[in-house]
Amino acid sequence: MGKPMTRELEVLRTAQLSPHMRRITLGGDGLADFPADQESAYIKLIFPRGNGEKPLMRTYTIRHQREREIDVDFVQHHPMGPASRWADNAMPGDRILVGGPGAKKLVQQQADWFLLVGDMTALPALSVNLAALPDEACGHAVIEILHPADKQCLVHPENVQIHWVINAQPNPLGAPLLNKVQSLPWLKGQPGVWAACEFGTMRALRRWLKQAHEVPKSHMYVSSYWKIGQTEDGHKLAKQQDTMAESVS
Repeated sequence: MGKPMTRELEVLRTAQLSPHMRRITLGGDGLADFPADQESAYIKLIFPRGNGEKPLMRTYTIRHQREREIDVDFVQHHPMGPASRWADNAMPGDRILVGGPGAKKLVQQQADWFLLVGDMTALPALSVNLAALPDEACGHAVIEILHPADKQCLVHPENVQIHWVINAQPNPLGAPLLNKVQSLPWLKGQPGVWAACEFGTMRALRRWLKQAHEVPKSHMYVSSYWKIGQTEDGHKLAKQQDTMAESVS
């Protein structure tokens, strides 16, 4: 497979979805040949640097896609990184280099019920997965947000319950999110699990799913989108080391 192409996109609109979530709508001629049906796929935002240094790249999810437009949602946190800082100041007409799209990570739909788990960084991808579930689906979606006002109206099957976890201070143990998941009834049959969150929380959640419920890999997507105290490059290295350790365990 060839390397995903890089294109220059224009900021068309900005919107403040909640106190800690800002939406940037990107578009323009650069999307003329962009593939269809890419909601929940990832893209790379590229920030050039001077002095011959490699550009910074930050990974984000396509939340919505329309004709020559994509929405990208940014968590506004402190301290801000290069992407959240850019989004905080972005204005219509600004331009940015974007690579991708990369692969979509979707929940296994051949399941008896569903468990979706994520924090605010995963809310765009989780929302797409939630809306794509069949109408008759049942289960739980557990979402950690920074403030009660960060709740969003989500499209979901009637029998999939939404549980909001308020946690203004994420920590490597991931206790609030994990504790909420563990408190829910484990339904009968084979679950389809999709989870994405902070690195330490991911590892604790994955361990519990494997040890307490023996969820098979075929029905479990569990990933981290960030790591407390690390840049994206540091987080990427931690994920690589974790993957290697998992493969030999």
